Amino acid sequence: MSSVKGQIYVVSDNIDTDQIIPAHYLNLVPTIPEEYKKLGSYALSGLPDDYPPFVPPGEMASPYRIIVAGTNFGCGSSREHAPVSLGAAGAKAVIAQSFARIFFRNCVSTGELYPLETPVRLCEELHTGMEAELDLNEYHLTVTTTGRNYQLSDLGDVKEVVDHGGLFQYARDMNMIASSEGQ
Repeated sequence: MSSVKGQIYVVSDNIDTDQIIPAHYLNLVPTIPEEYKKLGSYALSGLPDDYPPFVPPGEMASPYRIIVAGTNFGCGSSREHAPVSLGAAGAKAVIAQSFARIFFRNCVSTGELYPLETPVRLCEELHTGMEAELDLNEYHLTVTTTGRNYQLSDLGDVKEVVDHGGLFQYARDMNMIASSEGQ
């Protein structure tokens, strides 16, 4: 993927995995297509009520493609359901000042989201609903609503793994492990 266009959803610091996907939804199995969609419908449903819904009531997907956060996004447990639920809802990237290490790794291993870091506290400059374009080749965010550009940290080899759909698909595509086709 080379770019993501769409609306931004803004959160603050220390958004934990219980806020991203509450524990009572962890019985959903992401490898079952219907349950994957349902998991997406509950993404970010654990946030306090002063946040607008990430997924509108009665919908299965979010209108937001880019999440902007402060520090320590994805802290808490090591559940893979957190990035999977955001990806299932239609999000493509999370831009944060910092990530919990396990959440960052789960984004890469599942291939659901591009976890991008920013040196600027964008969660205080941007607002939910702004339109933006994320260039994943040049690593910059252009907020089309304001015309401002922000440089992001380069993902290096991580981008290619996410591009392939996660760690196992990348390993299959690179002939590091046997393909699961025909088994």
